Amino acid sequence: MTDGPVSGRRWAHPAGLLLVAAAIAWSWMVTRWGGTQATAGTMGLGLPAFLAVWTLMMAAMMLPATAPVAALYARTITVHRSGRMAAFTGAYLLVWAAAGLPAYALAAGLGRAATLPAAAGTAVAAAVFAVSGVYQLTPLKDRCLARCRSPVGQMLRYASYPGPSRDLRAGAHHGAFCLGCCWSLMLLLAAFGLMNLWAMVALAAVVTAEKLAPAGRLVARAVGVVSIALAVAVFWVPALAPGLIGGGMTGM
Repeated sequence: MTDGPVSGRRWAHPAGLLLVAAAIAWSWMVTRWGGTQATAGTMGLGLPAFLAVWTLMMAAMMLPATAPVAALYARTITVHRSGRMAAFTGAYLLVWAAAGLPAYALAAGLGRAATLPAAAGTAVAAAVFAVSGVYQLTPLKDRCLARCRSPVGQMLRYASYPGPSRDLRAGAHHGAFCLGCCWSLMLLLAAFGLMNLWAMVALAAVVTAEKLAPAGRLVARAVGVVSIALAVAVFWVPALAPGLIGGGMTGM
């Protein structure tokens, strides 16, 4: 009679650890950046510092929605669970850390939009909203989201990975689909301000709803439609994109 609850606790433990890690990342960001304004570009950070902050941001925003997948993967592990789950999570975050390289280049380029004439900056903001919104409505977004929402098939794939690299490969593979699913949402941070904590909270909620809510696909499409609407509205209300058009917005 005790096998069910004990088994439940075993697979729930990794999910709890990921939630704790996300909470620590959120706490650090609120403490360190909570009083700052949404700033354009790379926030004045060099590449190493930017990558460190970016990775913490992704840990805070993505790990809560990834916790159920990690818990499911943990059920396939019978020995050395803690170390192997650390490898899985580390590889997952490494994918997002690597995504920080193009994010840095993009942020540096878009940061110049804040110094452009208002009309040019607004056009850049509209393009950011439009690209994000259109991608949300594409079949590729649907495919990546489906893998995140229904990972059971992926677990069978991961179980076939041979050797000690299995956990690293599984974490990186899931991270790649997660990146394919959510990069368009992260792009919105360029418009709202990279360290705009209110925007981060809202986008983290969207990520979690897309992946875990019964109507997750509808949420993804609704966000796409809203983003396209913002691409039009920003010409009349430039303050919708404080990270690109200036004006600033309090981060928290």
